[in-house]
Amino acid sequence: MSTVSTPIRLVRDRPTWLIYLLLGTFATFLYGLSAALPLLRADQHTTATVAGLHGTAMAVGTIGAGLVLPLLTRLLGRRATSWLGLAGMNAGVLLVLATSALPLTLLGYGVAGGFGSVMLYAAMAELSDHHGPAGPAALSEANAVGVLVGMVATFALSQVAQSALGWRAALLLTPAASVVLALTLGRTWPAPREAAATRAEAPLVPSAGGGGWRFQLAGAVLFCCVALEFSFNLWAADLFAFRTGVTAAVAATGLTAFVSGMAAGRFAGAQLALRLPAAPLFAGALGLTALGWLLFWTSTVPVLSYAGLALSGLGASLHFPLALSALIVASGDRADRAAAASPVWAGAAMAIGPLLLGALADGYGTGTAFLLVPVVIGLAVAGLIMSSRRT
Repeated sequence: MSTVSTPIRLVRDRPTWLIYLLLGTFATFLYGLSAALPLLRADQHTTATVAGLHGTAMAVGTIGAGLVLPLLTRLLGRRATSWLGLAGMNAGVLLVLATSALPLTLLGYGVAGGFGSVMLYAAMAELSDHHGPAGPAALSEANAVGVLVGMVATFALSQVAQSALGWRAALLLTPAASVVLALTLGRTWPAPREAAATRAEAPLVPSAGGGGWRFQLAGAVLFCCVALEFSFNLWAADLFAFRTGVTAAVAATGLTAFVSGMAAGRFAGAQLALRLPAAPLFAGALGLTALGWLLFWTSTVPVLSYAGLALSGLGASLHFPLALSALIVASGDRADRAAAASPVWAGAAMAIGPLLLGALADGYGTGTAFLLVPVVIGLAVAGLIMSSRRT
């Protein structure tokens, strides 16, 4: 009886804050380059489909990360793997900052996406093992920190884009944050015994399938959630400008509203996940995103568009943490196995979702293309219902 009433505590020690801030640094890259895409497209004078190839490049890098992550973790350990990923991520960001040439910007997005994912999933696996039973709450809170930093990054980019410096100067936030983090917390890491134990269990080859139909279905739901988030990240600003008539630079602030909703939702979600059953909470979050999408999609007034994006972000805030936790549970609580499979599912979603939406935008207009969002939400809900059924 006493064991049941004992609360699970989340102890935020120095290693925990390091990993939180690693995810925050990742967010400066992810949201910075996402918000920059319409501006980069304007510089390059390309179609929406061609611009969407930058999302595909990030996706290819992410899938590659899933394929090499188990080997890197086994050879180097999670600590060195995480710092290697951070360094490579910065190299990709600096390449995008330095040029407008299409082949090089595609390479920059791909390199940043691949190395960034290596760092992200190695660090999240370490965080999950470091906190044990409190791992899901720590993952949700870590993602909340990342989204909060991402909100600052998107706002900074939109403001700098309207200044004499130009939007590229805002991308310096990622290398600057990385240098500060390395100088202040570079020697910090969870106890070596945790890394040693997980390295011994890490598989040499990741698998997006296997482990039974529930594991595959959990991966498919993760696919839907990542496709949703990246579709908003890469194309919401474009639809915002189209519907309301504001400039591309001003429309980038719409992504700030989406990210603000995600930040608020993930801080609250860390507590909700400890108190409510996962499946109803997940379904409610998907429904809230659908409601926000409807408001955003039908609005031609900036204030209502901001509200719709904030509501969509509030719902989307729980998608990735809950989907990742479900994948870990379906893997038999083997964090490294889920960490290796996650980038494969996520990378495929990053490749297919935004690129398909971009192609639809070229053929039928951005407004019609965004009808893809409720379709993907419906598929995620269907997968959630199927995985919740008892056999």
